Amino acid sequence: YQRRVHGILFVISGQMGKVIKGQRKGKGSIFKAYTIGRAGAAKFRNLDFAEREGYLRGVIKELVHDPGRGAPLAKVIFRDPYHYKHRTEFFVAAEGMYSGQYVFVGKKAALSIGNVLPLSEIPDGTIVCNVEGALNDKGQFARASGTSAIVIGRSEDSGKVRIRLPSGDRKTVPSECRAMIGVVAGGGRVDKPIMKAGVQWHKYHAKRHIWPRVRPVAMNPVDHRFGGGNHQHLGRPATISRFAPPGRKV
Repeated sequence: YQRRVHGILFVISGQMGKVIKGQRKGKGSIFKAYTIGRAGAAKFRNLDFAEREGYLRGVIKELVHDPGRGAPLAKVIFRDPYHYKHRTEFFVAAEGMYSGQYVFVGKKAALSIGNVLPLSEIPDGTIVCNVEGALNDKGQFARASGTSAIVIGRSEDSGKVRIRLPSGDRKTVPSECRAMIGVVAGGGRVDKPIMKAGVQWHKYHAKRHIWPRVRPVAMNPVDHRFGGGNHQHLGRPATISRFAPPGRKV
């Protein structure tokens, strides 16, 4: 509202308080992950005629660590089937892969560790990883270190394949979707003890997660709506109305 004192007009805002950290994080800005220095997106080749009807051979140039990712990546070099050039792809590395290994991708590739085949060519009971959820999405399921999925059944009439995900859930995907044979490398990563807080900080810092995290009830009233008081208590319902404005839902 406006108020005039001794001929001077004062404009006083009706807003009080501050923008708390949960609201600031939603906008991004300085709260984004540091992606410079990462190897690249881990995905399959773009599906083309050579993969649909035959196979292509690539060679693993090296196994690289990707900051912020638990599983190592395999840098695979392919010859372009249509142009005189090489194509570099980054695959999620399966356990047992090594530099210099030949990797075959396509419908007629052999059933061996590290090869990429459509689910229609993979028999039931096979352990796979980096499974596509839709045709040519280049890998969606079982990509974390040490994880794998299992082909448990198929329907020839509908062209669907049923897989069991690492969570235990079962999912039905089109039989043309591709998957890599084997288990994702880097298993047992979570078994190693953290030992000191500095290691934990760097682990979270790579993904730009806030650590350590201060409890809202331990803050001051200006920092969070749960802060303040002579005892650490919420002082109001922790549930939020679905009709509340976005700034209230933090």
